[in-house]
Amino acid sequence: MTRSLAALLALTLALLCGTAYAGRVVNLASTDYPPYFSPQLPGDGVVAAITRAALAKHGHTLQLHYRPWARLMAEVKAGQFDGVMAVWYEPARAEYLHYSLPLVNTVMGFYGRVDKPVATEPLSALRTRVIGTVRGYKNPDVFDRAGLKQELAADDLTNLRKLAAGRLDLVLIDKVLARHLQGKLTTSERHAIRWQDPPLSVMPLHVGLRRELSDGEQLLADFNDGLQTLRKNGQLAALIQQYQLAQ
Repeated sequence: MTRSLAALLALTLALLCGTAYAGRVVNLASTDYPPYFSPQLPGDGVVAAITRAALAKHGHTLQLHYRPWARLMAEVKAGQFDGVMAVWYEPARAEYLHYSLPLVNTVMGFYGRVDKPVATEPLSALRTRVIGTVRGYKNPDVFDRAGLKQELAADDLTNLRKLAAGRLDLVLIDKVLARHLQGKLTTSERHAIRWQDPPLSVMPLHVGLRRELSDGEQLLADFNDGLQTLRKNGQLAALIQQYQLAQ
């Protein structure tokens, strides 16, 4: 075998190996959280579109697996998936997840009743109030530190309906999600509740990849590089505009 032929074969093998690695299917768990991500949205929503495009920059493909949130994180931790598509940062989760760069920001705050407004500042004044939260969600740190009384529900829509019925004083919720969910409420329910400024916190959404993955650090580097490319070339802004994700 000539030296040039050997070099050509080595280059071909390297390219094939690179292609095989680049073709990795990334299995991520997700919950239904419109308008950010949902199986009911075109392309699974803006966060899925961003995640898919960032992975594609290094030849990876995204495979989503929808689960209820409380079940989802347990299955990710148990190793049933490569990670979770969209997750808020929490130190306990960082023990088993690599966090990506932020995809989009979520604005967290309170919904209250129109007929019984409640001042939300300072938070310490809310200790006698009943606040609806969702089981398994990561709440803003400032909210957790306040030690407020929470009533847990399975999802945000349930909380909004309970608020409209007068069974809660406030609901802690993402502003954009709440606006989307109002389309599922009755006219009387929509008129009974409203967003209350100021927002409580801005919480970025990240992709979380399991630390135990043999190629987890490389996948994280590939994803972050792809995401940075989307920012620089304007694709990220175009996707957000395409999905009309206004805060």
